[in-house]
Amino acid sequence: MRAERHWQRARDVSERARREGALIPLDTRILPIPSADPFLVRQLLTATPRHLRQGGPKPNPFLPWDVPLQVDLLEPGHVLLLNKYPVQEAHLLVITREWRPQAGWIEASDWQAVSAVSQDTGGLWFFNSGARSGASQPHRHLQLLPRRAGERSCPLAPLFLAQLTGRELPWNWAYHISPRTDPGGGSDLEDLYLRHSCALGLGDPARDPHPLHPYNLLFDDQWFMTVRRLHEHGAGFSVNALGFAGFLLSTERSDLGWLERHGPWALLESVAAPTL
Repeated sequence: MRAERHWQRARDVSERARREGALIPLDTRILPIPSADPFLVRQLLTATPRHLRQGGPKPNPFLPWDVPLQVDLLEPGHVLLLNKYPVQEAHLLVITREWRPQAGWIEASDWQAVSAVSQDTGGLWFFNSGARSGASQPHRHLQLLPRRAGERSCPLAPLFLAQLTGRELPWNWAYHISPRTDPGGGSDLEDLYLRHSCALGLGDPARDPHPLHPYNLLFDDQWFMTVRRLHEHGAGFSVNALGFAGFLLSTERSDLGWLERHGPWALLESVAAPTL
């Protein structure tokens, strides 16, 4: 059983950072949309935060990072931070201490940092490769929503574990059931990442300086998925990797009527690359 020390420390740091004004949780409510089931649709009740607004380049908040949000240093070159604008408590980021581009290849050292955190705290991991896949910052960061052992990582996890029986997905994606079997919780992650990159036409880091297309990653202790992307917005919704996990956030720009008529699967189809 994991010790979950990172998770507990994240809670402690959150309390202090909130008092100091460094942590700004987003106020949301769950919308009752039966036609969206099993997706979870939240409505943002406060003003849209800067990182979700369109227009212009954004400053890099990780160089330097906001020290009140620091949970731990991951040797030799990463840091574990709180997300400044969380919807869920203890939303964690694994970032590089030095500049690495979010739109570049995820490197072996990044996977080692993920493994170090996974030894202690599990949950839903995700990555947005750039602006067209929902990344709000240019500095490399992978994200973790902590979960307890046996807890469902996301609304679509049961479908993933059943390998989406009976549903053909109309977009370009790769997926593996791949239970983590080592104490670090991720010895096959880099291999799966490279295999999926090749299968989806994203390129090869040995040959291509950077990925050829935007994409999202999603994984937990039991499965790993990559989705190739075309657009970041659909029907007024900003869709990042969490959309493909079954989480949607509605803002003042979102067309809820469209979502109710067409459903969340159609929304994901509108922003993902079609099946080759």
